Amino acid sequence: MNPYIMAILLFGLGLGTTMTFASSHWLLAWMGLEINTLAIIPLMAQHHHPRAIEATTKYFLTQATAAATLLFASVTNAWLTGQWDIQQMTHPVPITMITLALALKIGLAPLHTWLPEVLQGLDLTTGLILSTWQKLAPFALLLQISKSDQTILIILALASTLVGGWGGLNQTQLRKILAYSSIAHLGWMMLVIQFAPSLTLLALVLYFAMTFSAFLTFKINNATTINSLATAWTKAPILTTLTPMILLSLGGLPPLTGFMSKWLILQELTKQDLAPTATIAALTALLSLYFYLRLSYAMTLTMSPNNLLGTTPWRLTSTQLSLPLSASTMMACALLPLAPAITALLTL
Repeated sequence: MNPYIMAILLFGLGLGTTMTFASSHWLLAWMGLEINTLAIIPLMAQHHHPRAIEATTKYFLTQATAAATLLFASVTNAWLTGQWDIQQMTHPVPITMITLALALKIGLAPLHTWLPEVLQGLDLTTGLILSTWQKLAPFALLLQISKSDQTILIILALASTLVGGWGGLNQTQLRKILAYSSIAHLGWMMLVIQFAPSLTLLALVLYFAMTFSAFLTFKINNATTINSLATAWTKAPILTTLTPMILLSLGGLPPLTGFMSKWLILQELTKQDLAPTATIAALTALLSLYFYLRLSYAMTLTMSPNNLLGTTPWRLTSTQLSLPLSASTMMACALLPLAPAITALLTL
């Protein structure tokens, strides 16, 4: 792609998200979401592969449906209450519609079915943008309207943790596994969004660090299926040793970073007298942990046939940037000791 066009599209991505962040009016927020969607569509379709075009079409239709529902709900709210302000959402009907529209935008279960299919059709770089940056604008809106209807958010969250764990069990495609991982993590964030929004933001930032690290690891190894992970040790032996830590951190296993958000969210849920909800969420995390263990096993405990072509790649100089991967891997593995400092910052 022409670098000027790429720069314009990336600027559009940033502009759309920033506009949604900065807006207090529903029309401006909707406009930001639309700019964001229109900017990523050419990036998704840039390889002109039929699978990529199909994924782009699915993504466009889904996002258009969600945006239309959001616009209809905000107009309904203005009609019923006379308010266009995001903070002044008081009527339960538009609040429910907007919550469902934003859930469709980010891929919360049971409105999740587009996400694994879309992610499977994209390359890993665009998939990383879709899994991280594209979640920011809808989350900014969810944080502002989340104080109202607790029941629907908890139902969506528990459904997401369950579907995110269950859906990834039988997958062999890494991008689909990462999509189900995204659904499960979004469920954890939504569980606590109306009780402690700062914890949701913490979980989102930690998820970004861990998923950034996972995507870059698969990109360096040029791996798209579980079987292709078996050759990783010949390409990047040290990275292959560290990857199980990244994956188990995504699963939320102590003493890795991913445990911090799950631990604090479960603690907050028990404080809110939601012990059954916390128990169900903790049990569904075991499903996710299983497929992360599968990936770890495939990458480090299996070996490809030891032929000459399989053993030479490590001698070749890699052209990939290693600084973003090393920084995100460090964050994904070693932030748990800083949990007291981070929780102190959140309470300021």
